[in-house]
Amino acid sequence: MLATAAGPDGCAALQTLHKCGAGCPGDLEISAAVRARLDQHAELRAPNQVYVSTLEGTVYLSGQVATELQRDIAETVARGTPGVPRVVDLISLEYTGR
Repeated sequence: MLATAAGPDGCAALQTLHKCGAGCPGDLEISAAVRARLDQHAELRAPNQVYVSTLEGTVYLSGQVATELQRDIAETVARGTPGVPRVVDLISLEYTGR
């Protein structure tokens, strides 16, 4: 996830990206496990959009949901997934203004 390169951990993220390429060992499995657990929560389904990516074991959640509670549920589910040492929640709330 290149968006993290702009943050304070940007150098570390870029080094990991160069080291692991498209993904470090186990990253795809972690993402799949988190995605499967999120899919069990009807309140996180469309029109909400929660994306999962994993880089060197750290799970990054992104996308949009309608409420703070939905964002909290997504983060809690991800943190509760076996094998997930760290979660970075980048999920935004849906814009409801004009």
